[in-house]
Amino acid sequence: MPSQVATCLRLARQFSANSSKHQRFLARAFSSSTIRPEINKALSSADLAIKDMKSNSTVLAGGFGLSGVPDSLIKAVLANPAITGLTVVSNNAGVDGAGLGLLLQSKQIKKMIASYVGENKTFERMYLTGEIELELTPQGTLAERCRSGGAGIPAFYTPAAFGTVVQTGELPLKHNPDSTVAQYSQPRDVKVFDNKSYVMEEAIKGDYAFVKAYKADKLGNCQFRYAAANFNGAMGRNAKMTIVEAEHIVEPGEIDPAAIHLPGIYVKRVIQSTEPKNIEKFTFAKEEGDDAAALGKGDTAAKRERIVRRAAKEFKNGMYANLGIGMPMLAPNFVDPSVEVMLQSENGILGLGPYPKKGQEDPDLINAGKETVTLSPGAAVFGSEESFGMIRSGRIDLTILGAMQVSARGDLANWMLPGKIKGFGGAMDLVSNPSATKVVVTMEHTDKKGNPKIVKQCEFPLTGKTCVSRIITELCVFDVDFTDGLTLVELADGVTADEVRSKTEAPFKVADDVKPML
Repeated sequence: MPSQVATCLRLARQFSANSSKHQRFLARAFSSSTIRPEINKALSSADLAIKDMKSNSTVLAGGFGLSGVPDSLIKAVLANPAITGLTVVSNNAGVDGAGLGLLLQSKQIKKMIASYVGENKTFERMYLTGEIELELTPQGTLAERCRSGGAGIPAFYTPAAFGTVVQTGELPLKHNPDSTVAQYSQPRDVKVFDNKSYVMEEAIKGDYAFVKAYKADKLGNCQFRYAAANFNGAMGRNAKMTIVEAEHIVEPGEIDPAAIHLPGIYVKRVIQSTEPKNIEKFTFAKEEGDDAAALGKGDTAAKRERIVRRAAKEFKNGMYANLGIGMPMLAPNFVDPSVEVMLQSENGILGLGPYPKKGQEDPDLINAGKETVTLSPGAAVFGSEESFGMIRSGRIDLTILGAMQVSARGDLANWMLPGKIKGFGGAMDLVSNPSATKVVVTMEHTDKKGNPKIVKQCEFPLTGKTCVSRIITELCVFDVDFTDGLTLVELADGVTADEVRSKTEAPFKVADDVKPML
C-alpha cells in the first residue's frame, strides 16, 4: 500500500509539472509579444469586399428605412452590373434613389423578402406589374427567420399572421404585367400549443450579409449605435459571408467587450463606410399650440383631435405601449402629465422621447414611422429580433393602430387596399397576443366615400383575427367581445346611437350606461 501511494504522488507531481509547462507554452504561443500573423479582416474598399460576389445570391441587408443601411456596399453592387438575379432580404427596399431602391431601379434584384413597401413607388409598381417577386413577411417574423437561420434553427412557430393570407397561402408572390396574380405563396403548417394556434415559419439563410456598424475592429467585432442596430445584428450572424461597413474602424481592444453587439466570429470582412447617413422623414418638435396643425385642417382636424384626445385616455401609469404611425403617434401629446408611459418602437427602442428640435436630429434615432425622435431618460436600444420578442410574448400592455376596416368580432385589416400595397410592417406581430396586449384601433368612422369602416366581415386582407378590443372614432367608442361582438359604450357630444347605427354596417348592442366621449 505505501508503494502505491508513493507512485500516485510521483505521477501527480509529474502531471502538475507537465501541465505547468503546457500552460507556459500556450501563454508564449498566444502572447501579444509573440511574433505571429496578425488577424486583420479590414479591406481597403467595398469593391474589393464584394469581388467574388456571384449573381443569383441571397443577400441579407441591414437597415430600417434609411437608418443603419449599408450604402457603401449597396453602391459597390450597383457599380457592378454583372451581378444580377439577387434575392434580397431586408425590412424594406429603401426609397426611390436611395438604399436598396438603387438596386431595384438597376434591376439587379429579382426577388425581395421584406415586411414593408412603404412609400417606395418604384417597388410597388415593379411588384404589381410582375417585374419583381415579393415575399411579404411580418416584420417580427422576418427578424426571427434571419436570427434562426444564423442560430442553426431550421424553423419555428409564431402566433403572428394566423388566420391571414400568410398562413393560408393566398399571398401573391408574383404578378403578371396586367397585375393579375402569377404565383401565390405556400400555405403554412399550423399547430396548437396551450390552446393557441401558431404558424410555422422556415428560417432564412443568406449567402452574403451587408451590415452597417458604428464601430468595428480589425477582428470583426462590431458596435451599433441606437436604432441603427435594427436588423443588422440578426443579418450579420446569418450569412456565409458577412461584410461589415463601419463608420469607424479601430484596433482590437478599443471597443469595450461589453459594448460589442456583433462578435467577430460572424464577420469575414470589414470596410470603411464612405457614404453619408440619410434621414427619410425629418420631424421636429412643435411649438406650443402646433399639435393641432399635425391633425389637418377644418372638419378633418376636429374629427381627428376628438379621436386622439380620447385615445390618450387609454394610457395608464406605468404602461409599456406601442403606437402605430399617424393619429396614434399624436396621442401622447394629450396624455395627462401625471401619467408616465414607456413607448416602444419595433425598430429597437424602449423609451421613445419627443421629436427633436431642428438641428438636433440624429439619423440613428428614428421611430417605426421613420421619423426623427429622441430618447427619454432610462431608454434602452436593441435589435429588431429582441423588440419583437417583447411584443409577441405580451410585454407590451397597449398598442394603438389605425385601420381600414374592423369586423364585428374584432378582425383587423390595415395593410392593403385594392391596387395599392404598403406591407405588413410590424402590425401582425403587434396584434398576435390580444390576451396580453390590449389592441385599440383609432380611425374615422367612414371612408372618404362615406362607406362604413366597421363592418360585419372585413373585405380587405386581414392583419389579425379577433384581436381588436376597442374602437375609437370621431362618433363613438365600441368595446369588442370576440364572441358577442360590439357594444357601444361612449358617444361624442351631439351624436346619437341612431346616427352611429346609420354609419356602421356591423350590428352592435348599446350599453345600459353609455358615457359621454370626452
